Parts: sequence; structure tokens; C-alpha cells
Amino acid sequence: MFDSHVALLLDQAVALVNALTDGEARGRAYTAPRGAELPDAVAAAVGHDETAARPRTLDAAQAECLAATAQCMREVFQAVQDGRMDAAAVAVNDLLRDTGARPHLDRAGDEPWRLHFHGADDSLAAAIGAGCATGLALVVGGGLTDRLGVCQAARCDRVYTDTSRNAARQFCSTACQNRTKAATFRARRSAAR
Repeated sequence: MFDSHVALLLDQAVALVNALTDGEARGRAYTAPRGAELPDAVAAAVGHDETAARPRTLDAAQAECLAATAQCMREVFQAVQDGRMDAAAVAVNDLLRDTGARPHLDRAGDEPWRLHFHGADDSLAAAIGAGCATGLALVVGGGLTDRLGVCQAARCDRVYTDTSRNAARQFCSTACQNRTKAATFRARRSAAR
């Protein structure tokens, strides 16, 4: 399905969309961090890469850039969920263009060569955005759109990448899956009375 590099890029895309876009999460309204909280939220979403050749620091402007990129990535997930593949492709092409994604091989010191999708002098925000855009492009262009989804639980619009064997995932988390099962059980029980 996905190699480990593409899976990492998709995990970052999901984490950014879920952390940096407003909506609903697990049955509650969700407001994405803004202002001074935004850089820390971005850092938490993308994690820390010990193998990075350069420091992974984000200033406020880069965090704002990634928040805008996350909103565009949400459009890809939603278009796929709605079966609008042409809209998903247009959104991915826009992301590729806007992030300046361009594949090349790079390495740090004696490390093995690694595939990157940004220039060596690009900002961290550009690097992350370009990688996420490329990961989504590989999914949409590779016929794997059934692996992208928006949570089907009531009052939740968080996104996910389905890595299950049978591509049957419907929820962003176990919490949403359990909430939905409990609500279905309560409804059946109430109808039986």
C-alpha cells in the first residue's frame, strides 16, 4: 500500500489538518490554535525528526503558512470523501504548486540518500508542506483515494488515512468509533421499548 516514507508524509498531513483546522472533533466544536499558540501546535503535529540535517524550528510566519496549507489539505480529504475526484486533483495540484514541491535526493554526512520534495534552502514550513502535498498527490494519482477519509461519527470532521488491510476504516479514532457504537446501541435499545 504505502511505503514508510509516504506513510510518514500522510501522517503529517493528517496531523496538520486535524490540529490546524476548525470544525468538530469527537462530538465537540474544535477551534484551531491561533496566534502565539500556533507554532507549538504545528511542532506537536509534525513531531521531531532526530535525523534532520538542519534545526526544525518554526517561527510565527511559517506556522501561519502551514495553517493555510492544512486548510487546503482539508479540501483534498473532503473532496475525496464526497467523491469529487476532479476537485481533489485540482486541490492537490494547487498544493504542489503553492508549496514548490520538487523531488530530489539529498543526504546529510554519511547518511544514506533520502528522497525530499523541497529545496535545501527552503523553510521548514515549505519542506513540510511540499512533503505533505506530494504524499497526497501519490495517493490521488495512484488510485488509492479510498485510503483517505473524513470521520463518519456524528459531530466529528477530523481526517484520517486508512492503513487497514480491508480499507474499511470509517472513524478518525477509537473514541469516535466507540461513541458511534454506543449511540447505535442506545437507539436500538430505546426503539425496542
